[in-house]
Amino acid sequence: MELSSLPALNALLNATSAIFLLSGYWAIRRKLIQVHRYCMLAALLTSALFLTSYLVYHYNAGSRSYEGEGAIRFVYFAILLSHTVLATANVPLVGLTLVRALRMDFGRHRVIARWTLPIWIYVSVTGVVIYIMLYGV
Repeated sequence: MELSSLPALNALLNATSAIFLLSGYWAIRRKLIQVHRYCMLAALLTSALFLTSYLVYHYNAGSRSYEGEGAIRFVYFAILLSHTVLATANVPLVGLTLVRALRMDFGRHRVIARWTLPIWIYVSVTGVVIYIMLYGV
């Protein structure tokens, strides 16, 4: 795989993660616990693959400057800042949420998951938005 194709792969992995997260939420609301578990583990795996690909790309290629001008530039940097801060915060949140689920501490799992899930979805979706704004479609 060429280095130049990694940003598109990263966007695809982010979108896939968001789909798994929404599917996992849908499943747990319907008490489909096993489906929820598979969806959330798939989201975790997809996000881990994203992070690996993202780090490989930026280690080798560096950063890309945003070329937009005017008000859209402010929008881009607002999205980028919120995405970056929440992505950083989400790593320990996902870990804690996962540990509580694996320990079958579902009461405390639910409490933290109510914060983790929307942040994780936001980070996944804004990752795609950032890709579109940087690279176009």
